[in-house]
Amino acid sequence: MSTDGAAAPTTAGAHRAVFVLALAQATAMICNSIMIVTSGLTGQMLAEHKGWATVPLAFQFVATMLTTFPASFLMKRVGRKRGFMVGALIGIIGGLIMAGATYVASFWLFAFGNTIFGVSAAFTLFYRFAAAEASDEAFRPKAISLVMAGGVISAVMGPYLARVGQELFSPHIFTGGFVFIIGLSVLVVILLLPLHLPQIAHGPALHKTQPVRPLKEIVLQPRALSAIIAAMLGYGVMSFVMTATPLAMTFCGFELKTGIAFVIQGHVLAMFAPSFVTGHIIKKFGEYRVMGAGVLCYVGCLGIGMAGIDIHHFWLALVLLGLGWNFLYVAGTSQLTKCYRPSERAKIQAFNDCMVFSCVALCSFIAGTVEQAFGWDWVLRGAIVPVALIAAALLVGWRRERVVAI
Repeated sequence: MSTDGAAAPTTAGAHRAVFVLALAQATAMICNSIMIVTSGLTGQMLAEHKGWATVPLAFQFVATMLTTFPASFLMKRVGRKRGFMVGALIGIIGGLIMAGATYVASFWLFAFGNTIFGVSAAFTLFYRFAAAEASDEAFRPKAISLVMAGGVISAVMGPYLARVGQELFSPHIFTGGFVFIIGLSVLVVILLLPLHLPQIAHGPALHKTQPVRPLKEIVLQPRALSAIIAAMLGYGVMSFVMTATPLAMTFCGFELKTGIAFVIQGHVLAMFAPSFVTGHIIKKFGEYRVMGAGVLCYVGCLGIGMAGIDIHHFWLALVLLGLGWNFLYVAGTSQLTKCYRPSERAKIQAFNDCMVFSCVALCSFIAGTVEQAFGWDWVLRGAIVPVALIAAALLVGWRRERVVAI
């Protein structure tokens, strides 16, 4: 049984828990932001074939996908707090391997370090669910969005630390950024020490009053299915375009210090800054409308990206990409939490994130190859079909839910 804390969340207790979770999430997301900026560029520097540049990052996402189920069930057994600390400790190991790989210029060791870091990242995915579980129904959308808002710090600090770390151990390029990941992962462990979360009842007693439905039955609910598809394809599109951006900007003559970090900083800021208000927007307009707004942001991103290759085209396209991701991911998470019982949370949360990162891993694998072989325009054109599928899934889910309600 979990040993995370008190039996039921008080308002003050929930606010304190969400604050700690937000700080820990922000610190962990700085690591992710450093990876966004530097992994593809490091892979390009170390790879024998430039089309392999994003393979290490894809390995990270594959590892995240494969770890979602073990991480979820481990936390069900030992509690969220201990699970998050295990994840941070694994992040330290991943940082050490990546720093060592850049120091000795080994592409495959770097890919292995990305893989270990991906295991750590899987645990980070569950911060938003921990915030939801620590809150009552009225506070839940705000709690999820506030924890996600912790990523605002990562938007500022991640690209900055990536720039500083690029030449910190010169001539070993990018080593410093991965050293920062080690230190940040240690800080996550320290931040989690005072965390107290409510116990989530589970076990035979709960199953008698709340029988566990088959996973298929949970997933095929119109509300759940539309939320999962929106999160899966929305995250995949974001990863596909974002992963290719530093490579495309390098081809266009930009460098890390003269544009790439600025664009990625704007992108990550757009991913998380809206989270301060996304919960309020969801409460007012509902999840479907907010996810629909996310689709419109993606359409704007693709249109602006195709319009030109100046710095302002890259910046505005990536800002809209981040904003669209925020609306799809936060609203999708909020919607999914309404589709399962406490006794079902471990398997449906793990299934959702497994599907999300299966898509992300695939998109990351092919992003570098598509950009190197066909160019930036084809990266953007390749995103049109999944964006259309998200729109269709939301429309079908919304219409089916209206029919059921009638």
